[in-house]
Amino acid sequence: MSDGEWVRVCRVDDIRPDEGKGVQVNGIQLGLYRLKDGCFAMGDICTHAYALLSTGFVEDDAVECPLHQARFEIRTGKSLDDIAPDDVQSYPVKVDGDEVWVRL
Repeated sequence: MSDGEWVRVCRVDDIRPDEGKGVQVNGIQLGLYRLKDGCFAMGDICTHAYALLSTGFVEDDAVECPLHQARFEIRTGKSLDDIAPDDVQSYPVKVDGDEVWVRL
């Protein structure tokens, strides 16, 4: 990934633990997640069929698509099932104080 710009997307408390939060930043739909070891960002649109992953079920550090149960690893965006053969893009995240920043 090239060195993109860092963009403030929300406060840490805006992301509920073990739930997704969907945001749109500079025309990019992102899913934000807060796990035990930090905050993570990945593309929010399932690669199998259009659905917002941030509205899916989070379990074992993966998010399940609300439409057809395709699962993606939150830290990397890697597809965990044959249902969605393509990964979603992951984005670097940094937390500065109580603010979450994503590099686009």
